[in-house]
Amino acid sequence: MIVRNDDHNTFDHVARTLSRFIPGVSLERGHQIANLIHTSGQAIVYSGQQEPAELYWEQLKGAGLTMAPLEQA
Repeated sequence: MIVRNDDHNTFDHVARTLSRFIPGVSLERGHQIANLIHTSGQAIVYSGQQEPAELYWEQLKGAGLTMAPLEQA
């Protein structure tokens, strides 16, 4: 599951959102991922089973993050 860079989300919002919804992502790791998204244009934030991926995708999108389309396995 990929989050893309955009011009409307702050680093802090991205980091907090990732740490809130993605299991195992701390706020510190969220900031690292936010920086990667900013510098690379996008980052993989979750790789795993389809059902939880769909839930996390909806949660992140609902929180305003710019999501790449969810790939079907």
